[in-house]
Amino acid sequence: MERESMEFDVLIVGGGPSGLSAAIRLKQLAAETGKDIEVCLIEKGSEVGAHILSGAVLEPRALNELIPDWQDKNAPLDTAVETDKFMFLTQSGSFQLPTPPQMNNHGNYIISLGNFCRWLAEQAEAMGVEIYPGFAAAHVITNDNGEVIGVGTGDMGVGKDGEKTDQYMPGMDLLAKQVIFAEGCRGHLTKGLFETFNLREGKDPQTYAIGIKELWDIDPAKSKPGTVWHSVGWPLSTDTYGGSFLYHLNGNQVAVGYVVGLDYSNPHLSPFEEFQRFKTHPAVRDVFEGGRRVSYGARALNEGGFQSVPKLTFPGGCLVGCTAGFLNVPKIKGTHTSMKSGMLAAEAVFEVVTQDDVTAGIEPASYADKIEGSWLWKELYKVRNIRPSFAKGLWAGMVYSALDTYILRGNAPWTFRHHADHTNLKPADKAPKIDYPKPDGVVSFDRNSSVYLSGTNHEENQPVHLTLKDDTVPIAHNLAIYDAPEQRYCPAGVYEIVRDDNGDNPRLQINAQNCVHCKTCDIKDPTQNIRWVTPEGGGGPNYPNM
Repeated sequence: MERESMEFDVLIVGGGPSGLSAAIRLKQLAAETGKDIEVCLIEKGSEVGAHILSGAVLEPRALNELIPDWQDKNAPLDTAVETDKFMFLTQSGSFQLPTPPQMNNHGNYIISLGNFCRWLAEQAEAMGVEIYPGFAAAHVITNDNGEVIGVGTGDMGVGKDGEKTDQYMPGMDLLAKQVIFAEGCRGHLTKGLFETFNLREGKDPQTYAIGIKELWDIDPAKSKPGTVWHSVGWPLSTDTYGGSFLYHLNGNQVAVGYVVGLDYSNPHLSPFEEFQRFKTHPAVRDVFEGGRRVSYGARALNEGGFQSVPKLTFPGGCLVGCTAGFLNVPKIKGTHTSMKSGMLAAEAVFEVVTQDDVTAGIEPASYADKIEGSWLWKELYKVRNIRPSFAKGLWAGMVYSALDTYILRGNAPWTFRHHADHTNLKPADKAPKIDYPKPDGVVSFDRNSSVYLSGTNHEENQPVHLTLKDDTVPIAHNLAIYDAPEQRYCPAGVYEIVRDDNGDNPRLQINAQNCVHCKTCDIKDPTQNIRWVTPEGGGGPNYPNM
């Protein structure tokens, strides 16, 4: 079978808030100018929203600009923030801290980002955007000049052995005059674009965190819709960046999550276990006792901010949203900035594709200027030093953050630098072991029962999408030096060290079926030996209301 191809004016890879905002803005510009353009958006999840995971509290600034009448169009912003609390936890107690101005959520909304994206997709389709869920972009297509002209989706029905099965269907080539990459954090194709076009040259390394989240139905007597609760401190040690969130939604639901910076140094640390332990704290446990856990998920997030934003354009396209790294870490928000970047990219791309006799492969150069002239850029610049200040520990970070916020007001004459997360691990024998309690089945749980609640599924007879550059590294290096940290940093139990009946001959077993597409392994592996590649479209988690 030959691969079929389809052609569009603009192709958008990824159905998150940045990609959908770009699609909507493109169609708005077409309507305003009377110039018709074909816009296609592809999404690797089984539906738009299936792979979307965030806290989430939405600052509606970008939404107000993009769709001013969103209330009349029944946008799913149902829970206005009423109360902010910022807590410091000790092992058995807690006390409230002053809420930093960046974390003031007056005028914001607690939402399901997945449902918000589903709503954005409805708006885009009503304007004529073609949206194809279950289409996983597997490779970038370039022309003879090396310019990007589209993406190819993965073949379906290829067995674990790499041979075609009787279910084989070739992928498609989707071609466009401009391609907008909106893959989210640590995008697979974006990684290749960084290398091909040297987009990270002169930029700081990106730094990341892993966010792990659960959705609970709680006792109505404990429900406080509109309450936003954050904490720092226990259970993490002061040399590890991280913290929690509890967001009370309408309908007696609470979104609870834990974020751990992936620059941590102790290879014995398990972000999943830290999250489960956090829920046993006296200030937290009572919220969930008598309730029911209904969903679970995990996702890496960018924390590099201003210093780590790459060059945004290349011949044939651009980067938007979290694939470029526009998260505002002190605000704990990235949806509004992602949406704004998608809107600005749409304006730059529209200028290109509506030129007379335009061809594919032109660089939308005005996008970078639009970004640097926007409120998005000013917002990231002002908070650029806060996340890296925590490299010296929790107390140093909090003291500096107060100085930067209240005295310097983000205008310090210096800029702190970032480092690559995978270089930070200490050898296992140089770091303290951590004794994690067994799950109680009431507020804390194991990985397998958690992954079940994520709705994760992959076609089992397909090539493993978690690949190793060198099969000897997991045992000869990772196990020998770091006690196989992949067993602990993965929140889904994908990586296991198994031995024979005598406890000898260790080997790494990869349970790819469990993968929730968080990308943590691709980030934290100490030798960068693990490479996440695209599985069949439609696979992975199926997050409801996350």
